[in-house]
Amino acid sequence: MVDAYGRKITYLRLSVTELCNLRCRYCMPGDGLCKKRHEDMLTREEMLSAVKAAAELGITKLRITGGEPLVKGDVLAICRGAAQTEGIEEVCITTNGTLLPELAKPLREAGVSRVNISLDTLNAEKYAYITRRGSLDQALRGIDAALNAGFDRVKINTVLIGGFNDGEIPALAELTRKYPVDLRFIELMPMVDSREFGPEAFIPCSVVREKLPELAAEPQDNGVARLYRLPGAQGRIGLISPVSSHFCGTCNRIRLTADGKIKPCLHSAQEFPIKGLDYRGVLEQMRAAILAKPACHGELSARRHSCAGRSMNQIGG
Repeated sequence: MVDAYGRKITYLRLSVTELCNLRCRYCMPGDGLCKKRHEDMLTREEMLSAVKAAAELGITKLRITGGEPLVKGDVLAICRGAAQTEGIEEVCITTNGTLLPELAKPLREAGVSRVNISLDTLNAEKYAYITRRGSLDQALRGIDAALNAGFDRVKINTVLIGGFNDGEIPALAELTRKYPVDLRFIELMPMVDSREFGPEAFIPCSVVREKLPELAAEPQDNGVARLYRLPGAQGRIGLISPVSSHFCGTCNRIRLTADGKIKPCLHSAQEFPIKGLDYRGVLEQMRAAILAKPACHGELSARRHSCAGRSMNQIGG
């Protein structure tokens, strides 16, 4: 389906839970979550019905997100059902990786073709700090498990945070030489729960080019990252700049939250509820959401925070 600005919408990001086993400082509140009632969240059947409706409207790519999607007990069944949905060509998942040692192979067998793993530092103490409770060793084991499971592609997502990990850019980039992985540096977005970060934390992706002058440009794919490669590297370096150089003009995605709200734009408060609707109702709400997709999100900066109205764990990272 084509939106009001001529963009072909082919990508749905489905959040299957707001819960997470970590508490990353830019993603969710440090004092824990206000758990919603089970009956207020989408059931597996409702999620898969929404995936079917999305496919009917031309969605071909699905990404399973959270919270942390791997803490959801029936995540394998959701992935399997989504992969079997007519019209869905690719099922991917974004995870913090800590549960992949047990779940990487079952996910691959369920039809997940690609996995993105969040990793913001290679320092164990800093990892524990930014996640408030995580283990770097467990995350690295998750990367190994993903590589051994045979996914079509493994990507590592690193949120750039000035004063925290900008000094690690070369070391993180070296992962693309050591492993057959792509690494994407993503600008920190000023969300609801990122107020503890001062202006110095919001640094542009151009810093990566400055730190890695040997980067060579790579042919671009259909994603939002500008692609580069280090000499002799197995994988690519991607730069994603939602703040300094947004990509709204080519945005091809919509989002569905775990409590059943379709978000046409990450940084807009506009939502279209589908919880409790029949299939035709879901289809019409999804169509309306696509047509309501704005031309561009509002200004994002250290002083102008997102209008999303939710923290990232409530939207889907």
